[in-house]
Amino acid sequence: MPEPLEIQFMPLSAAPEGTVVLLAGQDMALAGTARGLDERMKGALSKAARAADFTGKPKTAIEMLAPPGIDSSRLVLVGAGRGAKEIDRLLLGGFAYAQASARKGEAASLIAEVPDPGEASPEAFAVDLAMGALLRSYAFKKYRTRKPSENGAEDEPRQELRKLVIHCAKADAAARAFAARKAVAEGVFLARDLVNEPANILGPVEFAERMRDLARAGLEVEVLDEDQLAALKMGALLAVGQGSERPSRVVVLQWHGAKSKRAKTLCFVGKGVCFDTGGISMKPAAGMEDMKGDMGGAACVAGLMLALAARKAAVNAVGLMGLTENMPSGKAQRPGDIVTSMSGQTIEVLNTDAEGRLVLADVLWYAQERFKPRFIIDLATLTGAIIVALGKEYAGLFCNDDRLAAEITAAGESTGEKVWRMPLGKAYDKLIDSKTADMKNIGGRHAGAITGAQFVQRFVKDTPWAHIDVAGTAMDSNRSDINQSWGSGWGVRLLDRLVADNYEKAEK
Repeated sequence: MPEPLEIQFMPLSAAPEGTVVLLAGQDMALAGTARGLDERMKGALSKAARAADFTGKPKTAIEMLAPPGIDSSRLVLVGAGRGAKEIDRLLLGGFAYAQASARKGEAASLIAEVPDPGEASPEAFAVDLAMGALLRSYAFKKYRTRKPSENGAEDEPRQELRKLVIHCAKADAAARAFAARKAVAEGVFLARDLVNEPANILGPVEFAERMRDLARAGLEVEVLDEDQLAALKMGALLAVGQGSERPSRVVVLQWHGAKSKRAKTLCFVGKGVCFDTGGISMKPAAGMEDMKGDMGGAACVAGLMLALAARKAAVNAVGLMGLTENMPSGKAQRPGDIVTSMSGQTIEVLNTDAEGRLVLADVLWYAQERFKPRFIIDLATLTGAIIVALGKEYAGLFCNDDRLAAEITAAGESTGEKVWRMPLGKAYDKLIDSKTADMKNIGGRHAGAITGAQFVQRFVKDTPWAHIDVAGTAMDSNRSDINQSWGSGWGVRLLDRLVADNYEKAEK
């Protein structure tokens, strides 16, 4: 994998190196350092902006080669607009990184000053830009053995920037604050890596073995094999994987960071179907390759737990991942089979492609039985129906607790990883009643995302619970200034913010 982008913080007075990136507010407003550079250039920057009709609108930029009066071969002026929200600053940092990386060069200097940064302190503004740049710098090229230029054409821009120096006021404070944000970025990158891996490389066993490496970050790692899952009577999860030659696993990651011995555990559960053919109810061939990403929920949980441990979050948290592979074979479960879950409830499997909810059923029950958590949040690429309803802009949120739903929604607005609350209700619940078992695993054509959530809810006791359907956001999501990857790592920043804003301070 490529080396991660190195980010340093320096005072505004320090001499820039490499490509120089300046920010302009709306109507070509420049802050002090940028005005000073323009004066040294005898107004050449302002003249170039006028000639290009550049006014500082967001997602606009102009480039100057060999700018006069300064010791740099290239200068880029980036529009910052009037965006003062955190997500706007993250996107600005990602866009600035992309502009700095457009040509070959090892280093760039970003002057983190705008005339009106809103309520953000100088160090917060700089840290947000740095975080956006770091997130944008991710690229998954592990299996690329040939450079694009070797076929005689440059079919993608050169992304060779290795070092970004952020020039700002209070550089030392910014560097300290960035340490925690960098830990979150590491969690996002882990989640992206896992989703991007092909399924022949990353099956349930390989996924579980990678989780053992997280012990280096201070996490307690436990891997349950099929014999242990059978002893726990996880019949629903094991039924999903029985058609595969690759055995199922459940991974438990624990982080003990709360100062109080009375602190209750925060619990996160991820669906980890490492490849989903649909089983006997096989999916169409077109697009099936995307089902390597059907473990996006588990990837998010892994990234979140790494982030919490790396920044030493002051909470107790546990992350559980149900890892399996849904394949057709002579051993696979059949439509019409009835399986018994760990809870004792029976499930009539009418469609073997509605398998993620079977995985969640057992792992959710186990999590509640063992950890008695303060709340439990599950993430799953559960239904295509949620994409029909919400597209790829929002993840679907189903929740039995208004306070928890409000906290998740607020965290989503802050980070840009947005959720939209969907309904739960007894009328929908009736759609999954079965005449031959306690329930069936599909509810018909209508309200597919809701009936999937209703199914999962039957395995939740009286614990505050949220189900986030990330089918449209965890993989092949909309590209943005902070993510150009097929695997987005969606949810890591959202849930880290949820913890930091609502639970971490209370546990210190």
